[in-house]
Amino acid sequence: MPNLLLELRSEEIPARMQRKAAGDLKKLVTDALVEAGLSYEGAREYWTPRRLALDIHGLTARSADVREERKGPRTDANEKAIEGFLRGAGLSSVSEAQVVSDPKKGDFYVAVISKPGRATEEIVSDIMPGIIRDFPWPKSMRWGKASSKPGALRWVRPLQSIVCTFGPEHEETTVIPFEIDGITASNITYGHRFHAPEAITVRRFDEYAANLEKAKVILDAERRKDIILHDARDIAFANGLELVEDEGLLEEVSGLVELPQVLMGSFEEDYLSIPSEIIRLTIKTNQKCFVTRASGSETLSNKFILVSNIQASDGGKEIVHGNGKVVRARLSDALHFWKRDQGNLPDLDTLTASAAKFGLDINKPLDQRMAKLDALNVTFHAKLGTQGARVARIRTLAKELADITGADAALTDRAAVLAKADLRTEAVGEFPELQGLMGRKYAVLQGENASVAAAIEDHYKPQGPSDRVPEDRVAITIALADKLDTLIGFWGIDEKPTGSKDPFALRRAALGVVRILLERRIRLPLLETTRDGDLLSFFHDRLKVYLRDQGARHDLIDAVLTPDADDLLMVARRVEALTAFITSEDGKNLLAGTKRATQLLAAEEKKGTVIADGVSQALLKLDAEKELFTAISSASKDASDAVAGEDFRSAMEALSKLRGPVDRFFEEVLVNDEDAAIRANRLALLRLIREATGTVADFSKISG
Repeated sequence: MPNLLLELRSEEIPARMQRKAAGDLKKLVTDALVEAGLSYEGAREYWTPRRLALDIHGLTARSADVREERKGPRTDANEKAIEGFLRGAGLSSVSEAQVVSDPKKGDFYVAVISKPGRATEEIVSDIMPGIIRDFPWPKSMRWGKASSKPGALRWVRPLQSIVCTFGPEHEETTVIPFEIDGITASNITYGHRFHAPEAITVRRFDEYAANLEKAKVILDAERRKDIILHDARDIAFANGLELVEDEGLLEEVSGLVELPQVLMGSFEEDYLSIPSEIIRLTIKTNQKCFVTRASGSETLSNKFILVSNIQASDGGKEIVHGNGKVVRARLSDALHFWKRDQGNLPDLDTLTASAAKFGLDINKPLDQRMAKLDALNVTFHAKLGTQGARVARIRTLAKELADITGADAALTDRAAVLAKADLRTEAVGEFPELQGLMGRKYAVLQGENASVAAAIEDHYKPQGPSDRVPEDRVAITIALADKLDTLIGFWGIDEKPTGSKDPFALRRAALGVVRILLERRIRLPLLETTRDGDLLSFFHDRLKVYLRDQGARHDLIDAVLTPDADDLLMVARRVEALTAFITSEDGKNLLAGTKRATQLLAAEEKKGTVIADGVSQALLKLDAEKELFTAISSASKDASDAVAGEDFRSAMEALSKLRGPVDRFFEEVLVNDEDAAIRANRLALLRLIREATGTVADFSKISG
């Protein structure tokens, strides 16, 4: 079967857009082909900095003929109905319709509409201009003389050529020569911008990829990544070092080159006095280079690895030299930031009021930065005030939380007032992703307690489902205070997540609170802390997500989670105990018996059947109901006592003793006795079953 080759070649596409763009091209083209009645065996997308390519193999040569019968009105229908039918079917008169007889409905018109299949070349020629013109780039541009005309083509970067060939695997292919804004599709492409800029004639994908490789272009992005990674590892190893791997940087660099050439550069060892995180970000952000370290060490070396797009005749000496000059310049700036952040601010006399407000030591650099943050009235959010006001709120909340977490009150207060101070450091101003981490380093340098320093970094954590959770009690306290203040504040101004939109990362903050409470086993009454039932419901949603990710069944979570449950740790422990119980033999059988009791009781309640207010022992006539009453009385007390002691496993064990009496009751006792008093009493007995099991969970919500 024939194959389709498509290439859209342009000026350099931003690396961050390439992978998605190639996937979008594949989806748009294959969806349009299928919509037009074609089928294909497989499709794969490719991309380099200068091209998006698509290989579709096993594509049918033409779409199938379509025959459609469209039923119309009766032959004796009014004239307007018949005219409408003819118009819709594309017929000029009733003579072009068929008349079909139905024994029950009489004679009616039928239009037989035949649509002949279309050649694949024709279909591709029709669909491609629209796909290219409406391509979903995040940003696009116009260029050239035609750019001022209405409807001019917009593309991420100037589009230069289009390849579109179609044909069998071992025969000649044809060009599908559609045109868009003066660019006509052909079988001509071009290789590497510097090494092989000459035209290349291609027919099908295998030849296309092979010819590009001869022209110094490696089409497969994953292969480029593999070459970069392994060559970088090898060159580092050859120099007695190891590569500090970075998947995000690797993805980006592979999108910057068509012919990766891995080289090693260096900088003066004096720059290693800068924290490793700053060195790594400086070199990564400004030069897209990797850093190295001694094998098994956390300390960086002064060697970096760069990836060039050129096979230089001098072995890359000039490229390394040029990159080294830029790296040194950027590291010189970073060293300047690092040293300035450890010195005094020039306007200390303007910071005394802010220093007094937060009990800051104006002689310490980090304290000065916090005072500066407050004195400048830096806005946190237009409706939530300044960063200084936010720190004050976190400080107050942290003081309350310290009683619950067991954190040292003085250290917690100190951590709270310094937590955001590094936002006014030059290092964080240059690299915002270092907030917290730089604060910790500066705190250590000015002699802060280890718990305070840890809290400054870790109060941002966890920042996702795989990020670590703070361990130090002070850090836990500040992390909770920070996230709760964010959530309470944005809930208070009605800025809540909607659908997929969550601009203030409130879901992440709530999940962070959930993870801290559960993984550090902290009992925190959230409703009392937040004073907002709607926010509590939001925490419940995040808790469900977390527990399901941990393997908990959704029905067991629902059975335990009540609308006012604000101790999330206890909810999790109940779910854990219920999971263990419900998978045991006693649990399965008790669940079945309890469901039968609650369903029967609910049906009678719905009908308005009289149910006694309490169980009268005098009306218990049969041994089975007497035994059940005794068992419930005992199990209910034991389960309630166990729940009060937060021993949920023991509560389950207490309930498990009801299994036998419940089974025997349903085997030997007719609940709906003819005697109304006995019936009401037995229904009251069923209500006791529901109440007893309800001390642990709502068994009616458990499936199975």
